[in-house]
Amino acid sequence: MVQLLSYHIPNGVVIKCLTAKILMFNQFFLNSIISGSVYSLIAIGFTLIYSTTRFFHFALAAIFTLCPYLTYLFFKTLDSPFYIAVPIALIFSGLLGISIELVVYKPMRQQDATSLVLLLSSFGVYIILQNVISMGFGDDMKTLQPWPVNEGFFVFGARITQIQISSIVISFCFVVVTWCLMKLTQLGKEMRAIASDPNLAIVTGINVDQTILFSFIFGSILAGNSGLLTSLDIGMTPTMGMNALMIGVVAAIIGGIGNIYGAVLGSFLIAFAQNFGVWKIPSQWQDAIAFIILLFFLLFRPYGFFGKKITKVEI
Repeated sequence: MVQLLSYHIPNGVVIKCLTAKILMFNQFFLNSIISGSVYSLIAIGFTLIYSTTRFFHFALAAIFTLCPYLTYLFFKTLDSPFYIAVPIALIFSGLLGISIELVVYKPMRQQDATSLVLLLSSFGVYIILQNVISMGFGDDMKTLQPWPVNEGFFVFGARITQIQISSIVISFCFVVVTWCLMKLTQLGKEMRAIASDPNLAIVTGINVDQTILFSFIFGSILAGNSGLLTSLDIGMTPTMGMNALMIGVVAAIIGGIGNIYGAVLGSFLIAFAQNFGVWKIPSQWQDAIAFIILLFFLLFRPYGFFGKKITKVEI
């Protein structure tokens, strides 16, 4: 006869385990907000440029990387105040975006280059800029620490640092500025018109080249700021840009390519999936989680959250 043994678990142990899980949930939730905020900036920057040009500007990954390295150059090497080094680096990011458009993409468009040719050229620009960064700054990880390192603050048991709080606030401000730009300004209306129908925009007298140029400026500044916030939190390497851009591209696609609100929603969806995913699986699967989500959307909702389903019409 088998005797069943029962074990009594003290209530204190149960409460401690439950409390630990709640605290862990709060930390993952807060990490997801931080990651989603930073992802949103590069996703919006990519979306703005894609909306007006209709090709994937992968060289944006180099601008994502170059901005923090320029900040490092001015702040650490040239001893400029941090509040001066950051605006200078962001301005250089915008100027680099303009230069790539004027020197590389615009001449190609004038020769009726296809989106595939532009895509390949963007990869070439990215590789060149990444190697320039590697030669100029080295391949080792560098850090930016404008403030003394401290323990941070605790919110419902979850820890958040001063830099992470700044990342959330700055990202939110940039998202609001982008919304105001697109909805309340004439330039924003022109950008939406080009995104909707480039040929009709030309007929109505919109200066398409000028509008595209602005999308490169603003999109590059957003990407550079995203790279800067990432570097302040976890450091920087010359190859970090492509991984971040891939997340931004996935966020833009699952949100509805060309839709800014969708890019933000897609960024937070990926951030929550990645952070809560590593609760049960190893952290090296974080990037795979993003592409699993992309695959799911491509199979079941290829036009994303806010994308419009294209219907085929025969005349």
